[in-house]
Amino acid sequence: MLRSATLVIAAIGIVLGLVAFFAWHVSGAIVAVCWGALIAAGIVFERVRYKPTDTANPGGDFEPTTERFLDEDGRAVTVWIDRKTGERKYVAG
Repeated sequence: MLRSATLVIAAIGIVLGLVAFFAWHVSGAIVAVCWGALIAAGIVFERVRYKPTDTANPGGDFEPTTERFLDEDGRAVTVWIDRKTGERKYVAG
């Protein structure tokens, strides 16, 4: 919900910036378009940064940690770590 609302606000900023540009308010247009594009890019590419959660225990050299949190869907997630490599996996449940 918040993600969608933020994208709408960013799109409005871009559109208003383009309207200002065509009305010859170039400096204000550049600011509005840049901020709108930065916010939209941050929201869109935010999904790339975070690892997806698995549904099964990873096995191998991974062991569960005491770190737990609720993901954006409200599911409990446990962090598993491979102490040799430092790799972390996130397991729902």
